[in-house]
Amino acid sequence: MYAYIKGTLTYKNYPVVVLEAGGVGYKISTTTNTIGKLPELGETVTLYTYLNVKEDIMELYGFYSREELSVFELLISVSGVGPKVGATILSSVNPESFVVAVATGDTKSITKAQGVGPKLAARIILELKDKINKDGDFTIPETANAQTLEVNDDAVDALMVLGYTQAEAKKAVAGLTGSVEEIIGVALKNLMKR
Repeated sequence: MYAYIKGTLTYKNYPVVVLEAGGVGYKISTTTNTIGKLPELGETVTLYTYLNVKEDIMELYGFYSREELSVFELLISVSGVGPKVGATILSSVNPESFVVAVATGDTKSITKAQGVGPKLAARIILELKDKINKDGDFTIPETANAQTLEVNDDAVDALMVLGYTQAEAKKAVAGLTGSVEEIIGVALKNLMKR
């Protein structure tokens, strides 16, 4: 219903912010990552939103970037993960690190979120691993350094989950070295400059 809301930031105190737009104050639940990126009160800001509708509740969730919203929507597609749990997870780990944790099977990073135990973290990884590892046509030549290619492949997968095309992701990681997180960080900076 709402793709984003652009307005004046009138209140921010985790887990809620209020944006005034068109004379209406929108109460929006969010993450610590988003709160940390917001400007001072009185400034104009855009939050990318998700409207959670239940029988008796309508809640808005808002995120500073489209990437964080994409990861949030991916998270709440997992059975047993509602919007509050999804926002809590993204408050303890940033979207890039979350995607890397899923791609590498790192349950410890996910269980840092309050109320998320090992079983739920394992279910999240199990249900999302196939969605994150979309780049099935990327084969590893036997003569190449398989570990480097695997790291780059994981970085491409992570960028695709964040909304970039396969071509954009491959171009962004080409020639980069380091850990998956380091490659994703540099690639995202380069992609945002374009």
